[in-house]
Amino acid sequence: MTDFHRALHSLRVWDTALPTFDPASAPPEPLPLFHDWFTAAVAAGQTEPHTLSLATADEDGRPDVRTVMLHDADARGWHFASHATSAKGRQLAARPEAALGFYWPVQGRQVRIRGHVTTGTPEEAYEDLHARTTGALAAALVGRQSEVLDSPGTLADASEAAWHRAETEPDAPAPTWTLYVVEPAEVEFFQGDGRRRHVRLRYRRTAAGDWTRELLWP
Repeated sequence: MTDFHRALHSLRVWDTALPTFDPASAPPEPLPLFHDWFTAAVAAGQTEPHTLSLATADEDGRPDVRTVMLHDADARGWHFASHATSAKGRQLAARPEAALGFYWPVQGRQVRIRGHVTTGTPEEAYEDLHARTTGALAAALVGRQSEVLDSPGTLADASEAAWHRAETEPDAPAPTWTLYVVEPAEVEFFQGDGRRRHVRLRYRRTAAGDWTRELLWP
């Protein structure tokens, strides 16, 4: 057995007491439950609970996934941001559908979201970016996300220039910075159970625009 396999086989899942979840008590719509679970994850000490996996597909249908940060979750949907010129931005322009995945192991919980993706206004993108840190602005001003980089030195030079601009021009625009909103068609809440009797509650939006709830086998 290799070191990798020894390490892999030594791992255990949820070596802690897990909360219970009664799906009968769930609200009629998914957003309030997401807000409750998110704040509970923060209170439980979950590291970076606002990070999520974002899955998209390119114009040929090949899937792609990466980790991004949640910027908001409201009646419109789940918000994140990136450059329109990045790989994810180009993929969303070609196929405006996405899946999101949150995993909060401290409570054995997952939330999965699938839906159509829209973009916010340029004004919303500007406000989103400038509500964040100087470092976030500097990174956005560097731009060229997902492009081929010829050397670390080129990045260092571009980053230094971007940091200087962000510090001296805190209102500087980043024209390709875009706010994306996933309008949910399905939202699934997964509560882990030590005896593997996991609770899975899925919300599905109906043709009438309201929500139906259904339990799923684990």
